[in-house]
Amino acid sequence: MLFNSINFAIFLPIVFILYWFICNKSLRIQNILLLVSSYFFYACWDWRFLFLLIFSTFLDYFTGIKMYNSTNLNYKKIWFWISVSINLGFLGIFKYYNFFAESFSTALSQIGIQINPLTLNIVLPVGISFYTFHGLSYVIDIYKGRINAEKNFVDYAVFVSFFPLLVAGPIERATHLLPQIQQQRNFNYNKAIDGLRQILWGLFKKIVIADNCAEYANLIFNNSNQFTGSTLLLGAIFFSFQIYGDFSGYSDIALGTARLFGIELLRNFAFPYFSRDIAEFWRRWHISLSTWFRDYLYIPLGGSKGGPWFKLRNTFIIFLVSGFWHGANWTFIAWGFLNAVYFLPLLFTGENRKNLNTIAEGKIFPTLKETANMAFTFILTSFAWIFFRAESITHAIHYITQMFSFSFFTIPQWKDFKEIAMHPLQLLFLISSFIFLEWIGREHQYAISHFLLKSKRLYRWFFYAVLMFLIGFFAQTNESPFIYFQF
Repeated sequence: MLFNSINFAIFLPIVFILYWFICNKSLRIQNILLLVSSYFFYACWDWRFLFLLIFSTFLDYFTGIKMYNSTNLNYKKIWFWISVSINLGFLGIFKYYNFFAESFSTALSQIGIQINPLTLNIVLPVGISFYTFHGLSYVIDIYKGRINAEKNFVDYAVFVSFFPLLVAGPIERATHLLPQIQQQRNFNYNKAIDGLRQILWGLFKKIVIADNCAEYANLIFNNSNQFTGSTLLLGAIFFSFQIYGDFSGYSDIALGTARLFGIELLRNFAFPYFSRDIAEFWRRWHISLSTWFRDYLYIPLGGSKGGPWFKLRNTFIIFLVSGFWHGANWTFIAWGFLNAVYFLPLLFTGENRKNLNTIAEGKIFPTLKETANMAFTFILTSFAWIFFRAESITHAIHYITQMFSFSFFTIPQWKDFKEIAMHPLQLLFLISSFIFLEWIGREHQYAISHFLLKSKRLYRWFFYAVLMFLIGFFAQTNESPFIYFQF
């Protein structure tokens, strides 16, 4: 069930009405409703994988209690490693087994040994990377003594499988979400309206920006040998806005939906394309994943302490693992490697924590230096996205080589896009309007959270009507899935 589908548009109001008007007298019943609704939501993808989700949830719930009650450190370690091994084992089998089998076969073929690797004909369960990391953070926090084990299975299961975040995050922490699940929630009209506003903006990002950019990005990337360098550059730019609109749009819908039920999820995006360096970009892009790797991998490895080689090792580990988390393909590892290379100069010069505030805070326009830094960071990011989008390393290298040929200085091949309804210049205008709204709202949680709130209601509702019209106008008959569902 996609957030941008008719099914979800029916599902959400039903759960909302039951939650606030039928089950509002009992927190326990509200949580049971959220759990049942979340399992139904997940089963709509593939009911067979629902058992995997339930097993993973019960595993971490049970091992968490066993760890918490263990007075013997060795027993505590045993239960901890049982949970971690099984969780990562499932993730490895479903997501990475075929990759390693095929890579091993390819490596042997380079030295003249031919084998036919046994591969698995299985579908990747939707959201497995996300709910696995929910469970891992929970058991790690218990093992480290940061939290107590949750003894109410329903409460813990809601933490893992709450439907707004189940399939693509944000990756929550027990310290943040569980207390909200356990406390009485009262309906707040202003929060609900704010949630609807964020859902509207998320749908606009996905349906109007991302899906239109996807048409051009897919056509250009899938036929890159037929296009000039300037057209390939356009394809890279379109993909940059596709993935941002797609994933941040999903996150906006997730946060807005959760707010309808009185729950605040972790913020996942903070206008990353307005970053002045790569370090700031990673503090603003997929925040819940970046902070997860920081807290559970980078800091335990020693962080940025120690000598240059120590810093170099930890930086490459964190970015390569982050890249590999996204998918079983060498392109994601190359993407992670490239971002590590971008990050190292800032780390070694001590400037990785330089830009902690919002760009041009309290001002209308950035300085020339800020504009140049922002543009340069966007260029670096868009270049790295080529590896993220490409089908293979060979494809990425061919794309980049062709892009930086002499045809880079030609006019893009506008005439080759006749089968796409929207002209590229119209889409660029739409993107520019989107950037403008993002810019004026960059100091808030999301772009339109305060837009026109102090103006007359007529103006505000006219703006919302325009957004809804555009969403309806560009909505596809077959709903387009979100990019991060494949991770």
